[in-house]
Amino acid sequence: MDLRRLIPLFLALSFLVSSLRASEGDADPIYQACLEECEKSGCVGKICFQHCKFSSDGKPIDGPWYLQEPLYQQWKQWDCRADCRYHCMIAREEQREKHGDKPIKYHGKWPFQRVYGIQEPVAVAFSALSLAVQFHGWLSFFILLNYRLPLRPDKRTYYEYTGLWHIYAVLAMNFWFWSAIFHSRDVELTEKLDYSSAVALVGYGLILAILRAFNLRDEASRVMVAAPLIAFVTTHILYLNFYKLDYGLNMKVCMAMGVIQLLIWGVWAGVTCHPSRFKVWLFVVGGILAVLLGIYDFPPYKGFVDSNALWHAISIPLTYICWSFVQDDAELSTSTLLKKIN
Repeated sequence: MDLRRLIPLFLALSFLVSSLRASEGDADPIYQACLEECEKSGCVGKICFQHCKFSSDGKPIDGPWYLQEPLYQQWKQWDCRADCRYHCMIAREEQREKHGDKPIKYHGKWPFQRVYGIQEPVAVAFSALSLAVQFHGWLSFFILLNYRLPLRPDKRTYYEYTGLWHIYAVLAMNFWFWSAIFHSRDVELTEKLDYSSAVALVGYGLILAILRAFNLRDEASRVMVAAPLIAFVTTHILYLNFYKLDYGLNMKVCMAMGVIQLLIWGVWAGVTCHPSRFKVWLFVVGGILAVLLGIYDFPPYKGFVDSNALWHAISIPLTYICWSFVQDDAELSTSTLLKKIN
């Protein structure tokens, strides 16, 4: 399939994402009745929460709820409402499963099973692994440039994109860190940090794709490309944080920039004679699969693995392939420049 035809396809599909926040479970009368009863009694069936017990004046009977939670759960801010929502959701889904009904969303989220208070344990595990692989890839790149390849007389590297890839590594590790935090506990602050770091990474990835694919080395050309994209990404981040935290809009923006940079890398791999272009092809194919998983949203299998968790899993080998190509690119560029000098 012609890569150019993928642009309208993915942009059109990305507009479907706005419907993913629909929460059929919120309007379920049985679920709502469970919530009301839980906030009054502090119990869902046989499960009771000490921090949901209030006196007649509205104060917790045994002091603030956060003083009664284990230390490892206090930072997660599991208050009465959050615990009631979770256990009412699980109880309602068990009832629906007995009747052969499929899982539905509650408050914009699929019904996940907690593990030690972690909301989406599989996504958290894959995010942590992606962070580790990202760090390993960047560290290998750093060691290669500074200790294995020749340096200029002023101790700078011969590779013209060194600084750009270092910035990419910082943004990528920042994203995976906040991704792990967000999937551990979804509150407004962690959601904003996750979305902001994601759009910053995707936006910078687009800048880097343009600079490398078109081999832009002089500072003026780089500024002309980067300035408008940085302004757009910064405006979008400010919009999310201070005006409206719009999940659908953010997904469309990230999807559009992600698809464009995949097309750029794909076309470049098709026309270049770079010896490691097959790695770029692998990255593009894997990236397209990740985009499709972002569009095709499905309920978590056994309450643990959904499309988002699989997208996080795919990112692990993609990260390794990416840094493997970057190291090959650095070696080739350094070798080429040294031959010209000599």
